[in-house]
Amino acid sequence: MALDPADRTAITELLSLHGHLIDSGQLDRLDELFTPDVVYDISDLGQPPLLGPDAIKGAALALGAGNPVAHHVTNVVLTEVSADRVHALSKGIGISADGTVGSATYEDTVVRGEGGWRIARRKVIARRVPLGGR
Repeated sequence: MALDPADRTAITELLSLHGHLIDSGQLDRLDELFTPDVVYDISDLGQPPLLGPDAIKGAALALGAGNPVAHHVTNVVLTEVSADRVHALSKGIGISADGTVGSATYEDTVVRGEGGWRIARRKVIARRVPLGGR
């Protein structure tokens, strides 16, 4: 079954909204992005997974000025798993205040609930070497 175009648009906008909310410091709106029990896996960045929107907010506040000033999401590929579950693969570009840039891949599980689509699991994979190290 193909993913409905309206759902495809809603999920892509959800992934895009992440950067807008984080970059503008609207951390009290993370429930618009994530399920209450989200697992935000940043183990590839040397940190333990964050559990729930409050943990994500706390980590962002603790990082303070170390946060990127801009998050850009691109190259979104959506694969329907079931009517209410989608695998989303996208690229993230983070720009720091000093002008340095980092790249990551986001592997997301997105689920449909009462409030619409939300990210239930996000794995952040840092891109450090070309061609995935091959």
